[in-house]
Amino acid sequence: MKKFRWGILGCANIALKACIPGIKQSKTGIVSAIASRNLQKSQETAAALHIPKAYGSYEELVGDPDIDAIYIPLPNHLHKEWTIRAAEAGKHVLCEKPASLTADEVQEMVTACDQAGVLFAEAFMYRHHPRYERIKAIIDSGEIGDVRGIHGTFTFSNPGDSKNVRYVREWGGGSVYDVGCYPLSAARMLLGREPEAVTTHAFFSPEHDDVDMMMSGLVEFSGNVALTFDCGMWAAFRNTLEIVGVHGRLEVPSAFITPTEESGNFIVYVGNERREEKVPFLNQYALQADDLAYAAWGEKSLHFPASDAINNLKLIDACLKSARERSRIVINHS
Repeated sequence: MKKFRWGILGCANIALKACIPGIKQSKTGIVSAIASRNLQKSQETAAALHIPKAYGSYEELVGDPDIDAIYIPLPNHLHKEWTIRAAEAGKHVLCEKPASLTADEVQEMVTACDQAGVLFAEAFMYRHHPRYERIKAIIDSGEIGDVRGIHGTFTFSNPGDSKNVRYVREWGGGSVYDVGCYPLSAARMLLGREPEAVTTHAFFSPEHDDVDMMMSGLVEFSGNVALTFDCGMWAAFRNTLEIVGVHGRLEVPSAFITPTEESGNFIVYVGNERREEKVPFLNQYALQADDLAYAAWGEKSLHFPASDAINNLKLIDACLKSARERSRIVINHS
């Protein structure tokens, strides 16, 4: 069977612990090369993970003619530059979330990929698990009635790691970029429409370069529906999603990561009845890799078009603006 050849741009933990193993478990992909600005580091990583080629610069990997797609897990402020450079080299791009720092930057990235005739995908792995198709089907069936609200959380606590790139404001640090983007994207996906306005409150920490260490917000959608969410990097761990309807509700205890066989399951409550929906234990990163490969081969369309990444950053832009200005922000989707 033909294989989709991946190059990994950097040795970030998300690449080493999640995306690379995912590609190796995918139906379509192989990891052909990895790059670091430190050749010794990339060589050691390549040896440990059985990757054939190691490069001491990003430029070398992007220029490798034997690579079909580039995965970019670099700090957020580098996403735009290296997406555009990969596109210009004729490589498809899977870019870690958030796609970049602003919606305007993502628009530039998507335009560059379009002009080069390559695909661009934002790496929200959780969306590729079939449990979300099942959740959407339950909502669309009317079983829980009209949706009245969604509540999402994603928090963890790591304030002592002073050298973490998440705590550098210029580099796109902060909780809404890092984890808040998950419940924001989930609400957009499940409701099938874009938000109209947002109001947020954030704890901007002087100890952490004034990035948002915690954010809470209200995201308004048409049809009298809203998402309430909170995200944080200085709070107890949670990653949950609740969809509340007129007749019932869905509860997803582990909404975005599924580390164990049982963690992907979710609960349906209708009236006085409760049932647990069991879902298969699948590698979300493998499914994500296959999605881009099949689309690049022309066998399927991308499950989520590149325009979705632009709209996701419009919402993040508005969340940050609202928190800084302490005001309600109307989102322009024209």
